[in-house]
Amino acid sequence: MRNDSRPIGVFDSGLGGLTVVRALLDLVPGADVVYFGDTGRFPYGPKPADEVLKYALEIVDLLLEEEVRMVVVACNSATAAALDQLKERLDVPVVGVIEPGLRAARRVTNTGRVGVIGTVGTIASGAYQRAAADLDVDLDLACAACPGFVEFVEQGDVDSDQVHVLAERLLAPVKQAGVDTLVLGCTHYPLLARTIADVMGPDVVLVSSAEETAFEVRAELDEPDRDAPGPETPRRVKFMTSGDPATFRELGARFLGPEVERVEAWSWS
Repeated sequence: MRNDSRPIGVFDSGLGGLTVVRALLDLVPGADVVYFGDTGRFPYGPKPADEVLKYALEIVDLLLEEEVRMVVVACNSATAAALDQLKERLDVPVVGVIEPGLRAARRVTNTGRVGVIGTVGTIASGAYQRAAADLDVDLDLACAACPGFVEFVEQGDVDSDQVHVLAERLLAPVKQAGVDTLVLGCTHYPLLARTIADVMGPDVVLVSSAEETAFEVRAELDEPDRDAPGPETPRRVKFMTSGDPATFRELGARFLGPEVERVEAWSWS
């Protein structure tokens, strides 16, 4: 698929998946990207798994209309609820964010005690626990749901006193478990990394799945290393949202950078 000029399709419940897009732009040279943020139906975390699956199938149909060559499920809740079904139904490769994050944590941990924080839906699904058992039976996982984190990030509030107090309460279980590595099991959470690191302390390594997911995409597509010479062609990054494009554009710049310029509105009705 190295010479395939079709874009990579990426989706999330909101803006968090832009952290994965950032990694793709940095690590997969020359690849065009189409991103869909379902902010109109955000958040996915508290919703039932069958509803999240329905949303994922609808979004993937939309991405396939864009003739994508791969789908990246840049949402832990959607990965937990829909990844297996998407792999069965689609003719293009599908990559999620759960297994890449755990692989990165296994490389980093010295004690095998790994914490995972995510939305209520992601943690309740048991997806991380199952993936860890398949990856390495010696990994000792401590999982905690963090309701409210995503909402703060989507509002652009990542370092207020209110966020810090919430983090202290929600992170208490994984801190008490004595983990030395913490997987940020939601693509929104890297924006809270400073607050999370402050609460967890300097001896705990934070792991984001974004870069590891981009490495997996690069391997799947048989793309050259980012330092390999290649044609200097313009990158096409298309953004679509089911919410307000102006809000997406303003907050999206915090996740991705100046690439978020034009955002297309999409309505499910």
